[in-house]
Amino acid sequence: MARRRFIVRDIAEILEHWQAGRSICAISRSLGVSRGTVRKYVYAAEARGYHQGDPTPAQDWKSFLKEVLPGPPDPATRSEAFALLLPFQADIREALSTTKARTIWQRLRDEKGIKVSCASFYRYLNCFLSDIWKQPRVTVRRDDPPAGQEAQIDFGYLGLWQDPRSGKRIRLWVFAMILSCSRHMFTCVVTRLDKTRWLTCHICAFEFFGGVPERIVPDNLKSGVIKPDLYDPRLNQAYAELAHHYGAIIDPARSGKPKDKPRVERMIPYIRDSFWSGREFTSLEEMNEQALQWCLKVAGTRDHGTIHQQPLAQFRLAEQGHLKPLPATPFQIVSWSQAKVARDCHIQVNGTLYSVPYRYAGRTVDVQSGSKVVEVYLNNELVKAHVKGIKGRRITDWNDYPPEKSAFFRRNPDWCRAQAFRIGPATGQAVAALLQEHALHHLRQCQGIIHLEEKYGQARLELACARANAFGDPRYRTVKNILENNLDQKLLLFEPERDSGAFLHGSEELFSL
Repeated sequence: MARRRFIVRDIAEILEHWQAGRSICAISRSLGVSRGTVRKYVYAAEARGYHQGDPTPAQDWKSFLKEVLPGPPDPATRSEAFALLLPFQADIREALSTTKARTIWQRLRDEKGIKVSCASFYRYLNCFLSDIWKQPRVTVRRDDPPAGQEAQIDFGYLGLWQDPRSGKRIRLWVFAMILSCSRHMFTCVVTRLDKTRWLTCHICAFEFFGGVPERIVPDNLKSGVIKPDLYDPRLNQAYAELAHHYGAIIDPARSGKPKDKPRVERMIPYIRDSFWSGREFTSLEEMNEQALQWCLKVAGTRDHGTIHQQPLAQFRLAEQGHLKPLPATPFQIVSWSQAKVARDCHIQVNGTLYSVPYRYAGRTVDVQSGSKVVEVYLNNELVKAHVKGIKGRRITDWNDYPPEKSAFFRRNPDWCRAQAFRIGPATGQAVAALLQEHALHHLRQCQGIIHLEEKYGQARLELACARANAFGDPRYRTVKNILENNLDQKLLLFEPERDSGAFLHGSEELFSL
């Protein structure tokens, strides 16, 4: 049997019975204390001049015993571990301001060679450094904000659901937004925690409430808050645009501080138990329809344990009229991401390659991807826009390349035909004949013929192509030889036969043979 522990009140009760004239045996039977214990304290009182029947001491027996009885022993003398730690007390006190207690104990053990258990080290801290270690936690309850001022958000795991259509088991998540004043709640079940669904849930929640609160307190989910910070949190760009569109302020809770949003913190287990547990659903659409009905008929009509009102009735009575009205146009969801411009002047967005002007190669840009358009920004300045492409495709604007790099690729068959007919009909006929035979094989020849305009001019090139066409040989080498030998300046005196081959040296050399 464990030894009974006596406190001052127990000992004072023994002395009060003794002072009333009762015997040691009677006191022992009445209080359930051994006669030896009764004698111990009775003899201590008699040794200090007190006798049975005397009046109670002026300072009462409790005060008397606190002065007479010995105090607790010095912790430093009752433990060898404490004796080992006392020389390092100043170092431990300083380290506690920046380091956890267990880390300090580990360093003392490994670096100083102090063989003290972790439990003994914690007892040492309680005895000697309790003023700075494990200070009592004080919870300051904040008053409910005014109506329409605040909404708190949480996003948590709901459970596994087997889709009847595919037979697959799917992990489901639930989004919950609760108005802090009335405790009216909106919930939405989703299959993924991505940015698009995060924004969609906000839009549906505002439509469900019929208005927008002034301030939104979300958790530090990556879909909404890129970098948590007490003073300057960095929000996802699309999330910031949504808040601007609806006129709300995003005020994320501090990282690891669930008490910053206490009104929604316990809602996920409640939703999991009241709405989800033990129910069957045939589709995700049906699940969300029933979730809205549950918010109105179950969660909205319950007697809330804090406000002792029905949240739905309180919402309609006191908060609905204080919400900001919804904007005239709905918010268009776009996704923002970052991409690095590669050396080939392209970025990759959702599996599609888009060109960016070459001067931004190697830079990291912000990309806004909408339903129809993809826009590229650098330092909040629009640098490129493309029509959204299909996944796996490459969308290139050759104007994004340096002129000397893109010249060949831009001079495709269509470009060659247009430039040739610009020069003249004969040049157009020559180029069209080459492209008709084999477009890709003769593409360089066509480009070369058009390039001769820069050296010989438009008129001479047109005459040379007419001469080459007359002999049925509109190749680049033929046209170039005609221009180099100035044969384009000589008259063509006859129409040569196509089957006899071409003689391109002029009538004088022909008849001089």
